[in-house]
Amino acid sequence: MTVVESVPARRDLCASGPAPHPRPAGQDRYTISEVVAWTGLSAHTLRWYERIGLMPDVDRSHTGQRRYNNRDLDWLGFVGRLRLTGMPVADMVRYAEMIRAGDETFAERRELLAAHREDVRRKISDLQETLSVLDFKIDFYSEAARPAAVHPGAADTAPERSHSTCQTSTCQTSTCQTSA
Repeated sequence: MTVVESVPARRDLCASGPAPHPRPAGQDRYTISEVVAWTGLSAHTLRWYERIGLMPDVDRSHTGQRRYNNRDLDWLGFVGRLRLTGMPVADMVRYAEMIRAGDETFAERRELLAAHREDVRRKISDLQETLSVLDFKIDFYSEAARPAAVHPGAADTAPERSHSTCQTSTCQTSTCQTSA
């Protein structure tokens, strides 16, 4: 057995399809504690999702205990991705309501998701700009931490205004920061 064969594969959270289920269809009855263990969500969150209409009707046992299935796990995975992207809970609930309303809401669902995708793209762009500033600052402090013998006279120089995007000392963009 090779090392690759002995290490369980990690789930790719960015994969387009649903994650593999812990049990096959037909044997997919999960208690709330099993769903908590599988998803990482708390029991309180699962109950709240149900109460606000984000979770479709969860099946109940004859004793009233919640019984989740693979479809519920898929839905929770999708909701988790929407949460990760910062979609407001109200929009997620609205999306769930549209699904329950039926196929005639396809266009509205697409519009909601397309608008959210644009929000995500803006956030990614903002984060990339912020990362650029952080990279610059880290590089600056790495240089400043070197002994004076490596760069003599460094203590005599005034802080420059520059960042990794434009690399100029006269940049006046909003992302440009004073080095010191």
